[in-house]
Formats: sequence, structure tokens, C-alpha cells
Amino acid sequence: GDIEMSRELLVVQRARKSFQTGKTKPLEYRIHQLKNLLRFLSERRSDIADAVKRDLGKSAHGTELFETLGLEGEINLAIEKLAEWAAPRPVEKSLLTIFDEVYIQPEPLGVMLIIGTWNYPWAITLQPLVGAIAAGNAAVIKPSEVSSHSAKVMEELLPQYLDKDLYPVVTGGVPETQELLKQRFDHIFYTGSSTVGKLVMAAAAPHLTPVTLELGGKSPCYIDKNCDIRVACRRITWGKFVNCGQTCIAPDFILCEPSIQSQVVEEIKKCIKEFYTDNPETFEDYGRIINQRHFKRLMALMEGSTVAVGGNSDESQCYIAPTVLKDVTEESEVMKEEIFGPLLPIITVSGVDEAIQFINEREKPLVIYIFSHDNKLIKKVIAETSSGALLANDCLVHYTVSALPFGGVGNSGMGCYHGRHSFDQLSHLRSCLIKQLKMEGVNSMRYPPHTAKKLGWARFLLKQVNMCRLRRMALLATLASVASVANNLVVITGELKFESFM
Repeated sequence: GDIEMSRELLVVQRARKSFQTGKTKPLEYRIHQLKNLLRFLSERRSDIADAVKRDLGKSAHGTELFETLGLEGEINLAIEKLAEWAAPRPVEKSLLTIFDEVYIQPEPLGVMLIIGTWNYPWAITLQPLVGAIAAGNAAVIKPSEVSSHSAKVMEELLPQYLDKDLYPVVTGGVPETQELLKQRFDHIFYTGSSTVGKLVMAAAAPHLTPVTLELGGKSPCYIDKNCDIRVACRRITWGKFVNCGQTCIAPDFILCEPSIQSQVVEEIKKCIKEFYTDNPETFEDYGRIINQRHFKRLMALMEGSTVAVGGNSDESQCYIAPTVLKDVTEESEVMKEEIFGPLLPIITVSGVDEAIQFINEREKPLVIYIFSHDNKLIKKVIAETSSGALLANDCLVHYTVSALPFGGVGNSGMGCYHGRHSFDQLSHLRSCLIKQLKMEGVNSMRYPPHTAKKLGWARFLLKQVNMCRLRRMALLATLASVASVANNLVVITGELKFESFM
């Protein structure tokens, strides 16, 4: 009813009111909140692991490796670097601005909305939060209702560590999310499907709210026939079947030449056995499909394709074995949507040119994987395709490099985060120019009378703007004489700030 519906409005209003007090402006406050988040992760480790186990059948080891470890790294990085990220950033000056202060000042955007997703319910919900806190924003956190145990733990325990007004956790399903999206935010950060991404962007439009959309898509994986196929398949097996294939950056399908297809199948089969034993169903490090709906969706995707490895399943358990499908065509069901499960189709192509053509005929993926010893071939794929990221000779690990912006392009999303990129994405980088109310003579060229005479000087000065640094230093010496030519210029006082443009 109405009371229920206005809960979201009240939460956002409270967050905005709290933000407007200015309490998030001091860096000490942000660092204090980040340290509390770190404490939450270490003190509540078992609660988190237990929730993920119940949601996705993931082992405590898997949760640590794929959820909390990276988060702790991001928080520590933000604490260490915050003063540097938040500081004014001086920019290069031109002769016309040589006496002025010219810099970029990052400032908080305001109240953010973070909509998490269920496949990595902690990492993908809290990582944007790290950036939001570091940048001095308030943030309403909406965990996915699909991973219900994790959402419940987040709702109950996070407010014991973070400021409840500034960083409230709002749970619920589609109606609650829709109600939240009607509110005005200063930024929305959404991770999930392209379909919902479009709805989020549409909801943001009436408020002119900027969005970061972390979406998915079918990330291709090209195997060059001359590479070390054994090692390539080992890394692909790991990247595909981690979290039961429910990873936005998992290799979605393999492209390779027909001559190596059976060898690829054999090697992946061996690796599945090595990683998950003869019976993955009983192995603690192989998880489950999140729910029946996704189980049924995945089973339907298999129809019409030849199972080369695996294929068995148990609906009551939401279990699908690690599966490889061969002789798949682009018309196959499994090629019509992002798989997001433990099915790995192999499509044969005549070589790298056909692989590139195949990739370019489809929506831009979140990542392109390529396995090859040939650097020229890798560079060719980089030059002739487009994707959020490109990773050669491994899977998933680009996500762990904080210095690399993580995000998509086109259908796989917009905006990026991780490390400093999170801070910049969730700040407004404000341009600042501070001039002095003196030396008016220098300005005379911009006023109407006798303009023509003065334009020569303007052109001369503007031509110098892009000079290399050494020439600029030499020019400083002549600056005095240049300046004295400009009408009635006062004597230059010791106002040159050398350090700011050297």
C-alpha cells in the first residue's frame, strides 16, 4: 500500500538530508567509514560465507577468493590513495593563464543508488559502494532479492557498521526497485542484464541522472590452433565453470578451427575431471544454479546441440554438470542469449578473420578472450574488434587489476569502475579557474575599442599555448617585455608560481 510505497522515498530523503549536512566532505570521515566496511568483512566472514553457500552452493573458500578478497583489496587501496585522488589536480597552463590558478577539483555527486546482482552478491554490490564512500557520496544500497540470504544478511548487519542514514540497505523485489527508481538520485550504478539496464536508464532520464551500467553479453573466446591448447583449455575451464558459469565475464562460447575441436573437447574434459572430480555434483567447490527459473532456462538452451562433455542435471538440486557442446551453429538456441551457466558451446570458424567477422556481426561483448602465442594475431584482434576489455591467454583476471577500468561498451554497458576509476566515475571533476583582480592591462585586448590593433597580440599569445616545456621556460624570460607592450601594464610582481606549470 501507500505506506509501504513511501518507504523508499523516505530512505532517499533521509540520505539526502544527511548528505547535505556536509559530514561526508572531510576525508577522515570517509576513511572511517571505509575502515568500518573492512571491519564488517572480517568480523562477519562466516555470516557472509554461510549466506553465499545457501544462495549459490559456493564453498567458503570460493566466497573468500571471489567475493571478499578483492573487496578488501579495493578498500585498502581507497584508504591508502584517497588523499591523492581527492586532491586538486593542477592542469597545464597557457600564457594567458600563467598568473592564474587552474585545476580540477573532484567533488561528491550526492546521493547514489547502487543496484546489485545475485551472482556475486557481495563483491558486485559493495565494490561500487567503496567508490561511493571514497568520493564522499551518500548511497542507497539495493541488493538483489534473488540471492535472498545474502540480501538479508546485508540488510541486518551492514547498518551495524556504516552510517544508517547515509548508506541504507533497501531490500525487496521488482515493485520496491521500481519505486526506488522513481526517486531522484545523482547517480545510479546498476549491474545486471541489458534488458533491465534499459529500464534503469529510462527511469534515470526524467531526472537527468547519470548512470553506470555494468551489463553482460556473449563474451567470445578464440583459440588459435598453434597455441598450447592444453594450457589454454585449463584456463578456459576454470574461467567458465567458476560459480557454475554464473559470471558476467565468463567465456560464453569458444571459436576455433574444426581441426582442433576434438582436441579442445578432450582437454576441457580432462580439466573438468581434475578440477571437479568424476562427480562434480558431490564436490564442494562446484556450486548450483541460483534458482529453478534459471535451471529451466539453461536446460532449454541445450536443446538441439550435441553434448560432448557432461550434460547431466538434477532439477531438485538446481544442478547442471559442467557441459561442453560441440558442432554448435549460430542458429542454435544456446547462441541466442547470454548463457550465464555451465554450458560451453564450441563454434568452428576457418581462422582468425572469420572469428573477427563473427564477433563484429554481434553486439559488443564485455570481454574478448584470445589464446595465442602470436603477438601479431593478438594485436590484430585488438585493432579490428571492440569490447569492454580484451584479455589474451587467460580468463577473468583482468577484473582483479585495480588500475584497469572495468566496464562495457555498447550493449555490454557504459561507465567503468575499480580503484581510482570508481572514485572518478562517482565524483564530479569540476573545472576551477581563479584569476586576480589586477593586471587589467593584459585584458584590454578582449574589450571592444580598437580591437583590430590588439588581435595581433592575442594571436601571438595563443600560438604559444602549445609550446613544448623547454621553450615555455625560455619564453618566461621574454614575458616581461611582452607584458610591457600590453597597455599600461603594472610591473610584474613575484606572482609566477613556477611549480604549477613546470
